Amino acid sequence: MSAFLRTWAVAKKDMRVYYLKGPVIIFGLLFPGFLFLAFAIGRDLPAESLAPGLIAMALFFTSSAVTPAVLPFETRTRTLERLLAAPLSLGMLLGGDVLAAFLFGLFVSLIPALVSILFITSTPPRLGLLAVTLLLSALTYAILGMLFSSPPTDNPSSVMTISNLVRLPTIFFSGVFVPISHMPAWGKALAAFSPLTYTTEALRAALGQETYFPVSLSLLMLCLFAAGLWAVSMALHRRNMSRRLWM
Repeated sequence: MSAFLRTWAVAKKDMRVYYLKGPVIIFGLLFPGFLFLAFAIGRDLPAESLAPGLIAMALFFTSSAVTPAVLPFETRTRTLERLLAAPLSLGMLLGGDVLAAFLFGLFVSLIPALVSILFITSTPPRLGLLAVTLLLSALTYAILGMLFSSPPTDNPSSVMTISNLVRLPTIFFSGVFVPISHMPAWGKALAAFSPLTYTTEALRAALGQETYFPVSLSLLMLCLFAAGLWAVSMALHRRNMSRRLWM
């Protein structure tokens, strides 16, 4: 219980200091929304088929919007030393960052999810599957954002550049805009290595649409991505933390 309270304290600090700021609103909310509209407008596609992609993009961008910049910013302002001097383990510190991103991404993604359920989809949704998909996906992308923050730098723009170099290409081969069944063989191969693919597929199933991958596989892959990304992130942060503190 004590460990959770300490982790929650870090999460509250992140939400108070970093979230609902201009860059977060632009790159976490407006950018994916306008990107989605740019692709959808002018194409003769039913809104129902676009709903899973919209929800997936909201999850992907908002959950990973802030965590890449938190540690570099705190390294620059010299607040990271004070956090580590407190009775906090590295896992609690990073867990707090992930928890804040998880809650933010989950909250924002509920908006397009509710709009899709109430006004777009004609098939009764599988609410249990939808909830599980949102939870697993928000957690996975929050951890992914933490992974981007692992390089020992005090320049937030550097890690945000790396983050966008990964996130932007990912959305084009993950079934967000084009169903995986319509992709060429090389596109399907790339899609199998993207967690966003399995989010989109699980959301399609939750909203009563056809999927390329089985639902069970999509949920399993999201769990594996979350666990794997957490393990890699912890290893990289442990290796680089001493270099970060000497900056």
